[in-house]
Amino acid sequence: MKNQLKKILVSPWTALITLGILVYVIMQGPTFVESVRLRYFDQLITSQPRVENNIWTVNIDEATINKYGQFPFKRDKYANLIGDLYSRNAGLVVWNILMPEADRQGGDPALALELEDHPVILSNIPSEVSKNIPKKPGSAVIGAEHIGTIINYPGIIANIPELERSAVGVGLTNTMPELDGVNRRLPLFAGYDGNLYPSLPLEVLRVMSNDDTFQVKLNEIGVEKMRIPSFRPITTDSLGRIWVDWSQANHQVSAVNLPKDFKKGIVIVGVSAAGIGNPVSTSMGAVWPQDMQAAVIGTLANNVNIERPDWAPGAELYALIGISLIILLLSRWVYVGLGVGIVLLSSLIPASMYVFATYKFLIDAIVPTAGGVLVMLHAYGVKFISEFLQKQQIKKQFGSYVSPIIVERLQKNPELIRLGGEEKMLTAVMTDMRNFTGLGEKYGQDVEGFTAIMNQYMTAIAQPVFKNDGCLIKFIGDASLHIHGAPLDDERHAYNAVKTTLEMIAAVEEFNKHLKSIGKPPVGMGAGVNTGKILVGNIGSEGKMGYDVLGDPVSVAARLESQTKSYGVLMILGPDTATAVKDDFDVVWLDNIAVKGKTVGLDIYTVGKTVKHKHEEYKKEYTRGDWKRAIKWAKELEADPKVTIKEYYHKMIARMEDGLPANWTGTYVATSK
Repeated sequence: MKNQLKKILVSPWTALITLGILVYVIMQGPTFVESVRLRYFDQLITSQPRVENNIWTVNIDEATINKYGQFPFKRDKYANLIGDLYSRNAGLVVWNILMPEADRQGGDPALALELEDHPVILSNIPSEVSKNIPKKPGSAVIGAEHIGTIINYPGIIANIPELERSAVGVGLTNTMPELDGVNRRLPLFAGYDGNLYPSLPLEVLRVMSNDDTFQVKLNEIGVEKMRIPSFRPITTDSLGRIWVDWSQANHQVSAVNLPKDFKKGIVIVGVSAAGIGNPVSTSMGAVWPQDMQAAVIGTLANNVNIERPDWAPGAELYALIGISLIILLLSRWVYVGLGVGIVLLSSLIPASMYVFATYKFLIDAIVPTAGGVLVMLHAYGVKFISEFLQKQQIKKQFGSYVSPIIVERLQKNPELIRLGGEEKMLTAVMTDMRNFTGLGEKYGQDVEGFTAIMNQYMTAIAQPVFKNDGCLIKFIGDASLHIHGAPLDDERHAYNAVKTTLEMIAAVEEFNKHLKSIGKPPVGMGAGVNTGKILVGNIGSEGKMGYDVLGDPVSVAARLESQTKSYGVLMILGPDTATAVKDDFDVVWLDNIAVKGKTVGLDIYTVGKTVKHKHEEYKKEYTRGDWKRAIKWAKELEADPKVTIKEYYHKMIARMEDGLPANWTGTYVATSK
């Protein structure tokens, strides 16, 4: 019975279980599957050859701000710019700047006159509330009772009436991001108050075609047909969206560096100045709204109908099932099955690319390919599971503690690991994040974001540990504990511990640059480094064990770390560590302290630069209790430009100015951990 069960478990046909799970998951349409599919569609669309269009985007950029002053400009400057564009042979100007309030500088009459003299399409935006009355749309709707099946907005923010009336057309600048926040499809129209309002690109085509209306036929599932009478029918999905063809290119110029001749092209004016313009997320990355509108206009004008056919999901699923069954049928002939499976799976992506290039159909090849690979891996992997698990045993135990190099050495020679514990001379390093609370407050309820940034912090400080062959014992909240000298011997464990700690501090400084770039407060790291005899090995209960350390030196390292803020330094060394590394680093004495829980004082040190003879005088006067003279030396050292531990002297001056404790023995007794 046991052998029969084993035979079943190593049979390639158990891969049918994997296939069944994959089919079920794909049919449920989870977010991660759809996200992968959309990313693949991005590659199909963006990999097409560039198509040059006579479409221009004129950017109100930093150079424009520098020339005209504070934005928004007085609107007679807008009028002058529009006149200038038409003097340079613009075919149609599209104004992608909303003007819902009157110009406080009184430029609206001049702009309205310019709009009456030259055709300009203005933009509106959908909103939760309405402001001003939007220009009545030129739309003809068949099946108006089904208007609720498409995208509807509760309000529209329009331009001031004077400008709305003077414009040749007005279009919505509405977007509709996909589930991953990326804009790939744009609605060509939307409903508001029982009417259909065109998007900015659709309004451009209507005006260019000299049509009074765009026509839409609706049914119970949404859009059935739409067209601009003098143009052509336009294919959309049921919501009235089209896929944007990002191969449609436009020319980008600054408003203060215009070409002599726009060659009757469409000219879209928008803002791109830093801090004023807001780019939108697209398949091409972040682009300015006016560039996205230009791509949509190019898509429509060039009759590019990118579609996701209704039959595509079923075809993709059948492809996965068919290829998987062929792989399983041929799996008894290992190399034949592998060869045929690889050929079939590797052909899906080229076939999908060909279909898109020829018919503009979006057919997903990634999900069927990935699913087929999983089935094939299951079919041919079951025979090797036992061996694989054996090889992973050591890696599982030590892979998250030490560098890959050490893991490899332990795998090759497992005898290097001592099961149980042993007492060794090691150096322990305890660290703790500073400003953890402040960083957490900035994230508020965004638990996922805070978790992600904390993982990045932990990764940053762990890399120096692995680099220097340290052993990462554990993370404790925002703190960490690692050692040097085990599981592999290291004669210079104290040196490597201090070197690693300095690199961890530098890593936190680099991490702060990332925090600054995303608008988060900086953090710091304090570290206690202590050397001594420590119990190290597999420690724990009978049911749960882990590679860990125990011993007084570890506790002292934690106490030293907790004192870093009190002494204004980022690292405190215990006496044995300082003795071991004094020839390698600039070791500076800080104090003789009885840490919390101890009655006997110990000398503590840090790494930094000071003026040695002055510091010795300061130490002598401080220790014997002549704090007035010690303050004098400390102030000189704090002011010395060569000194790098100024904060230490500043804090010590403040402590000494509070007065000498009674029964001073030269040892400072810590009152907190």
